[in-house]
Amino acid sequence: MQRTNLKTHVKKGDQVEVIAGNHKGATGAVLEVLPAKQQVIIEGVRMIKRHTRRSQQHPEGAIVEREGPIHISNVKLVAKAG
Repeated sequence: MQRTNLKTHVKKGDQVEVIAGNHKGATGAVLEVLPAKQQVIIEGVRMIKRHTRRSQQHPEGAIVEREGPIHISNVKLVAKAG
């Protein structure tokens, strides 16, 4: 069982910069922190395409672009939220 109350150096809303990996140099606001997986989701960084099945919103199905997670050790805090 993993602990979900791990302390992280970034919070939701903080401005961060990616310091390693394919998206090095990209900046954006933290949308979500996933402490159990030690990952963060950053606005506009690591855009992935998800195929969705038919629904009322997408009667034909769709390919939706959204942000993917990045390991928390690959981001650096630029400005705190608030």
